[in-house]
Amino acid sequence: MLSSTPASGTSYLGRSFRLLARIPTAWVGFVIVAFLALVALAGPAAVPFDPLHISPAEKLLPPSPRHWFGTDDLGRDLLSRVMTGARISLAVGVAVLALAMTLGVGLGLIAGYWGGWVDEVLMRVTDVFLAFPRLVLAVAIAATLGAGLSNAVLAIAFSWWPWYTRLVRGQLLSLREQEFVLAAVSLGARRPRILIQHLLPNVGTTVVIQASIDIGFAILATASLSFIGLGAQPPTPEWGAIIAQARSYMIDAWWYPTFPGLAMFLAVLGFNLLGNAIRDAFDPRLRSLL
Repeated sequence: MLSSTPASGTSYLGRSFRLLARIPTAWVGFVIVAFLALVALAGPAAVPFDPLHISPAEKLLPPSPRHWFGTDDLGRDLLSRVMTGARISLAVGVAVLALAMTLGVGLGLIAGYWGGWVDEVLMRVTDVFLAFPRLVLAVAIAATLGAGLSNAVLAIAFSWWPWYTRLVRGQLLSLREQEFVLAAVSLGARRPRILIQHLLPNVGTTVVIQASIDIGFAILATASLSFIGLGAQPPTPEWGAIIAQARSYMIDAWWYPTFPGLAMFLAVLGFNLLGNAIRDAFDPRLRSLL
């Protein structure tokens, strides 16, 4: 959305949402994400058993009418743990993106609008972070901070922000020369006001589109850190941690790693389908192809 005119913005959003509603994969992704969100919001009231309750007499039971997903090596109900893990994973994904977007968008706005040496310094720092694969950088940061879900969130967010900085900075290089920005400058508006009231709303759509795609990968990255012992710690029922605990039982208890793995697969698939559909519907360069 490159115009600050409310009418044109409303018309653009209306056309984009109508196009989004005609994309089949958008509905598939929306149904999956809505279902996961419903499970997460229902929380403890929806789970059939206490996800932390240990029952040695019921360990490694296969799926049955009593335990739909079976039980783990400590006799805990796997369905209850997977449902609780949905709440943890979605909360973690939102937290990662909130931190990454806050830092990345803020630095991108400053670099793109101020330009000069400020832009040069910020972009060189960004390039240093971009030189490392995101997951490798997250592992290094998490190992430095120590194992734990909170540290895993910080590590992933700190490895994610440069992508938003680059994205926003690229948008501002063209936006800052638009007529509505030049008009605000000629009227004496200060830089913070121009950034917040004029430029930030015009890059918001792009940022939201990118975030809708990234949230699935943030969930996957968190599970990856938990799988190698740097994220959620036992007995926290996080999907990656559950799969890590199930590694020794993959042959004898197929249900143990399978159901949390399927839950993670559905979460990533749902957010990717929905995010890609939102990108296609809102990106002017792709709308003509639909």
